[in-house]
Amino acid sequence: FGTSPQGREMPLLIIDKNGNFAPEIVRASGNIVLLIEAGIHPGEADGTDAVLMLMRDMIIKKKLFHLLDHVTFLFIPAFNVDGLARFGPYNRINQNGPKEMGWRATAQNLNLNRDFLKADAPEMHAWLKLFNRWLPDFFVDCHTTDGADYQYVLTYMLEIFGNMDADLTTWQRDVYLPYVKSEMDNTEYPVFQYVTFRRWHDPRSGLISGVSPPRLSHGYSALQNRPSLLIETHSLKPHRIRVEATYYMLQYTAELLNKEYKTVKQLISTADTFAASKKFREKPFPVSFRRSSGDSVMVEFKGVEYTAERSDLTGGYWFKYSDRPKTYVLPWFNKPEPEMKVKLPEAYIIPPEWTEVIERLKMHGIKLDYLMEPAEISVETYLFKNPKWRQAPYESRHPMTNIEYEVINEKRIYPKGSVLVDMNQRSARVIAHILEPKAKDSYAYWGFFDVIFEQKEYGETYVMEGIAREMLEKDKALKREFERKKAEDKNFAGSQWDMMNWFYSKTQYWDQKKDKYPVGKIYERKVLEKFLKISDQ
Repeated sequence: FGTSPQGREMPLLIIDKNGNFAPEIVRASGNIVLLIEAGIHPGEADGTDAVLMLMRDMIIKKKLFHLLDHVTFLFIPAFNVDGLARFGPYNRINQNGPKEMGWRATAQNLNLNRDFLKADAPEMHAWLKLFNRWLPDFFVDCHTTDGADYQYVLTYMLEIFGNMDADLTTWQRDVYLPYVKSEMDNTEYPVFQYVTFRRWHDPRSGLISGVSPPRLSHGYSALQNRPSLLIETHSLKPHRIRVEATYYMLQYTAELLNKEYKTVKQLISTADTFAASKKFREKPFPVSFRRSSGDSVMVEFKGVEYTAERSDLTGGYWFKYSDRPKTYVLPWFNKPEPEMKVKLPEAYIIPPEWTEVIERLKMHGIKLDYLMEPAEISVETYLFKNPKWRQAPYESRHPMTNIEYEVINEKRIYPKGSVLVDMNQRSARVIAHILEPKAKDSYAYWGFFDVIFEQKEYGETYVMEGIAREMLEKDKALKREFERKKAEDKNFAGSQWDMMNWFYSKTQYWDQKKDKYPVGKIYERKVLEKFLKISDQ
């Protein structure tokens, strides 16, 4: 389904009982589409082996042939094929087998499971094309985790904490989860929700769960109105039993989907329709969540006995896990809350020069319309304040660490070719997370718009010294503001350049586009439809 940066083919296995290998034909048959992905982190090899075993038992041994009754399987055995080629015994220091495995990152040193929304990697471009062609009804991403020791061979995560369609959330929580948990309890591998400790590596601090951002596979799938399962097998357990646990989890997932295929297809259709409706846009939309710090429930957690000693080497706590099982009763903080909500518009409008952003929107399957002539449009947008960035690179970028803005309304002249992003489409959640700056993985956060913060023109100090005096003479309020700023900011008071540039920013020569978000929001449907008619002509 694609080619890696090093030229390797990216394999996709399609399994359909009736030999239907085109998405249109599969959908017409009534089947549900199950996409299973392994090898996004090729050091975590369990998913690849488990699905190949499952395929063998369905297709060759025929003992699970019934799983194909109403389910068409799409299987990516190794998403990160270049990372898989970097094969060796020293790639996963925390992991108990196999003897050799692939490497976590791509040939370009990108982590594909941080790339689903920003889509920098060529591999992700291919994946998005595949995803939007098939629009799978259920998605599974197979991983291996570390970070603590406990009895569970497999932990899981579902997006059931508020970031996806309410009815799909209910189905995952009340139908899917009880079924697979019950079935797994009948194996050697009971499962538990994927959790982290409130304080890293400290089991005493309690358990915490939250909403996954769309840089991650399952967080992205939620925005696309598609239920998803994250499998995290435990790296300290032997490879063989990690594979077996994954096998069973996939088997029981497929069994339930065969029973629930009509319900799931209907729920997804309803969710897509709702996301494209005006009713969806009536309520403030959460674009970020904070993890719960207060409300919790007490749960039994099958851990192991451990000691916590002060390290004489580092001074930190050294948690030493034994092989003796112990069940703990711990607080589980599992009620994340919306951190930031925004009012969704009828459409966003983007000037045509922002080509990289526009191309990424297309990759996500988002429908775009174009202005066929220049137009003056009243929009709401943002004026950024005090922007700051991460100093060290993260996933090849320097994300913003501080995003503050003032909401402003103004008339703008948008050139011919400007892009209208109508929110009347099933991917409305994806659009909002890309274009709302305070969303956790917005394109503002990832630096797609960083150039708006650069000052391109300036006033020379020898020119501004005279102009500044004239400004102070004419405007007593400005003089008071200047004196106050000098008193409050010693760095400012000690820099001739900063002071003269401050005066320059108060003149009509100042760049009126600096720090302004180029994306506008249109709230009136009749205004949007006027331009949609023009773009259709």
